[in-house]
Amino acid sequence: MKIKVNGQDYEITVEPGRTLLDILRYELRLTGTKEGCGTGSCGSCTVLLDGEAVNSCLVFAIEVEGKEITTIEGLSQQGKLHPLQQAFIDEGAVQCGFCTPGVILTAKAFLDSNPHPTELEIRQAIAGNLCRCTGYDKIVRAIMSATNS
Repeated sequence: MKIKVNGQDYEITVEPGRTLLDILRYELRLTGTKEGCGTGSCGSCTVLLDGEAVNSCLVFAIEVEGKEITTIEGLSQQGKLHPLQQAFIDEGAVQCGFCTPGVILTAKAFLDSNPHPTELEIRQAIAGNLCRCTGYDKIVRAIMSATNS
């Protein structure tokens, strides 16, 4: 099948039952997408599928043929971090970093549809992304900060 990931075209063979997460991590070696729970509960595997945040562990690879996939590796452009990535660094919103790619991509999809959210709206938007380290305050501050970029 043919897929486009981070602007690059790929042609890959997909076995039945393989998930998008499997393809990204083990075929394309894009390991920024994390493998957490495998049940769609933690959000660590979040990627953008045609601009929409999805849990890649719940999407069968065969379903993404002809669609545009963006992983955390594809968010920066020409060596420059995306404003969300930079805001997470500036605000200290990363600790272990495991949840960070999923949270950033969830926030990107959310901000694309709501560029000037309230703090409550941000908290609701990232509710599906579990973080065990930061307590979310720094994450919310980083997302708020990115809206001013």
